[in-house]
Amino acid sequence: MLWLKATHLIFMVTWFAGLFYLPRLFVYHAMSDDDISIERFKVMERKLFFGIMTPGMILTFIFGIWMLMDYAWAMYSSAGWLHVKLTLLLLMVIYHGFCAKWLMDFKYDRNTRSHVYYRWMNEIPVVFLIAIVLLATLKPF
Repeated sequence: MLWLKATHLIFMVTWFAGLFYLPRLFVYHAMSDDDISIERFKVMERKLFFGIMTPGMILTFIFGIWMLMDYAWAMYSSAGWLHVKLTLLLLMVIYHGFCAKWLMDFKYDRNTRSHVYYRWMNEIPVVFLIAIVLLATLKPF
């Protein structure tokens, strides 16, 4: 059971690393005006999204669902904190989808947003991380 939890946490950290870094790349990409930098950011963003973020998300869910099925749902199915955590995870998947949309906007040179917008969007995963970690460790309700 501890190996399962550890594996879940490892991939959660991987997913969050991408969620923290990709919008930061968008900040720099939105500020770029030379073709070499723009093309470099497109490659970095694609590799981060498809090579780290998305596999991290998928594996986080695989091991998280495994934990739910093995023991967590039986122990915590009536616990409010777990339902809030799962709702936050759904919102994170939606945020991940927004990252995919922004990635495509940059890929096809359709971005119309400023670097300031992406600076604000870069803060959203921080809120998710704090809330999810506090819910999972403190189990407040």
